[in-house]
Amino acid sequence: MKKLLSLLFIVAAALVGLVACEASQGTGSEARTESPAASGSTAGPAVLPVAKNPITNTGTKTGLAISETMVENNVDKASGKEVGDKLQFTIKNSSAEQITGVEVYYTMTETPTGKTESYYQKLEGLAIAPNTEATVYFDNESGEGHYPENKFSIYRTSPNEVKFDIEASASGFAAARGTALKEEGLEEAD
Repeated sequence: MKKLLSLLFIVAAALVGLVACEASQGTGSEARTESPAASGSTAGPAVLPVAKNPITNTGTKTGLAISETMVENNVDKASGKEVGDKLQFTIKNSSAEQITGVEVYYTMTETPTGKTESYYQKLEGLAIAPNTEATVYFDNESGEGHYPENKFSIYRTSPNEVKFDIEASASGFAAARGTALKEEGLEEAD
């Protein structure tokens, strides 16, 4: 009887531990879109692919545009210095009103195989004043304009060419689109 009680106690303790571990990690099905700057994390939260574009923007106002898209041979916009490869682009506001609530959806397509991965993020904290621009970086770094990325995406792991199709959206404005291309090969170590 003592052996049976001991065995039951061990099994119960293991189940409690498993449930506690599962609860602390969540289900894993939710994509986190909080920026490292907002969360205080420098390691960056997990960013998971999405099955479809959740942006449903019917805005028609002009003034939102994407320019200066980069995924290789990047240059920091503020310093003019070379930085590591990452998805980076500038969002321009040529309207007379401030733009907030920017959402981004981008699809990576590995050109020789046709394999795709898509990601969606709300750019928390981003406000673009009238007739100005803001550069955003998807690099898991902290600070203004930096947002998380999936370090295991096909962009980071595929030696093949990868094309990016990017959409930026803000309420009331017509969506902006841009493209970027990673050439064949993996990122070179600096």
